[in-house]
Amino acid sequence: MSHRLSGRPLHSDRHELHGITVVLDTQGAGTYVGRFDSQDERGVHLFDVGVYDPAQGTRDNYVRRSVKFGIRVDRPELTIESTEVARITPLGQIEL
Repeated sequence: MSHRLSGRPLHSDRHELHGITVVLDTQGAGTYVGRFDSQDERGVHLFDVGVYDPAQGTRDNYVRRSVKFGIRVDRPELTIESTEVARITPLGQIEL
């Protein structure tokens, strides 16, 4: 049995950030680093999420460590309400 590719990109019906590791900053002090899955009426859905803890240092140092060494996963999945989202940046766009 042969399989032919349709020419359509895989997951073409998904958000452009689907599968991309992102830094999500909230309107409050929250910062999360995780793999973007989707966004719907409930909010932004992330997988394999690291949660910034201010007691561990600055936000910028946390993000830089995530870029350099990978994400320390604190939550397997997390949904952040869309109204709380201030900014979403692909982790690959963060400069060390």
